[in-house]
Amino acid sequence: MLSISGVHTFYGNIEALRGVDVEVGLGQIVTLIGANGAGKSTLLMTICGNPRASAGRIVFDGEDITTKPTHEIIASGIGQSPEGRRIFPRMSVLENLQMGATTSAAEHLEEDLGVAFELFPILKERQEQRGGTLSGGEQQMLAIARALMGRPRLLLLDEPSLGLAPKVVQQIFRVIKEINERKQMTVFLVEQNAFHALRLAHHAYVMVNGRVSMSGSGAELLANPEVRAAYLEGGH
Repeated sequence: MLSISGVHTFYGNIEALRGVDVEVGLGQIVTLIGANGAGKSTLLMTICGNPRASAGRIVFDGEDITTKPTHEIIASGIGQSPEGRRIFPRMSVLENLQMGATTSAAEHLEEDLGVAFELFPILKERQEQRGGTLSGGEQQMLAIARALMGRPRLLLLDEPSLGLAPKVVQQIFRVIKEINERKQMTVFLVEQNAFHALRLAHHAYVMVNGRVSMSGSGAELLANPEVRAAYLEGGH
């Protein structure tokens, strides 16, 4: 569904991605793990066209999107829940969700709100509350639900567990699994929480200094001694 081949990305003179190759298969949860600053979030942003890849190709559903503007990439069927959530703090929960609906999805607004509230019942209870007054976990739920409102075929999740209490982290990962299994949603997940991410993943990649250093099934990487030492037992 998503094919990334030989992608390089620069921030000014700094090369953040150095020839990245990643495949995300239809219906899969694919996870990218790595230390802070490895280039994980940059890859997700490059997929969405900001920043643009300076070399390589990004193909989504058979279409080359490498040089397309961000709004066209999103309209093609890619939704993103960014690192840091980036909800609209002064808007209500309901207004935040409505902002996530693309023009093409607007006719299904009530149906899609129903799906969001089914996945995250707390958002239904809080729908008139301002986004900025929600807890960190509730804001993360809102960010994911808002991304789903555009009816994407591929969901990009950037560090959804960051800064959350362990109980909330478990809840977030349960919902990601449900989105994949019940909604048949393809998910590309960037995470520092390697244990939860690899348990969930059909396939996984490890990124180090802007390059993919290792790949395999989630189970294979969970059992890999190098991965365990660096990301499971090393405190990442």
